[in-house]
Amino acid sequence: MQEIFLSTDRLYLRRMTEKDFSDIALMLKNPKVVYAWEYNFSDIDVSEWILKNIERYTKYSLGYFLVCDKNTNEVLGQVALVPDVIDGNKYYEIGYMFKYEHWHKGYASECVKYLIDYAFNRLNINEVIFEIRPENSASIKVAEKFGAVVYGSFNKNVKNKVMKHLIFKIKKDKYYG
Repeated sequence: MQEIFLSTDRLYLRRMTEKDFSDIALMLKNPKVVYAWEYNFSDIDVSEWILKNIERYTKYSLGYFLVCDKNTNEVLGQVALVPDVIDGNKYYEIGYMFKYEHWHKGYASECVKYLIDYAFNRLNINEVIFEIRPENSASIKVAEKFGAVVYGSFNKNVKNKVMKHLIFKIKKDKYYG
């Protein structure tokens, strides 16, 4: 087993490698999972996703981490804590996506709680954000569960398509996780 970044009650988070291509492709190539991206990932895109996160681990010790079941070691999804810049402002963003068959099992909320705690208590960050498409009600519910509120919005260019994203923010002194 690879080095564990974080461990929750049911799950552990670990760095992805190129050997995880098939599990990551199951998420990134499933239109139900990436519907908010409005983009179909190719094999090349999946490989680039993995390499980008390997670079993030080296540069920040953060990135998208694979979420694995503690009992079976099965990859269920991926979650992120990553530095981000929006309109010249620096943030730390939390993101998540899971294989479709693992939706609605509480995995995103479980991971988000631990990532927020890690950001606030280990990295001593004063706020975290979530970038969420306005129509992604499931992700909005997860963010709001932890007290995140809409702070603003921005247009993100993804594969030459401009997409509106809401910025949900949680401040350390307002966190009630």
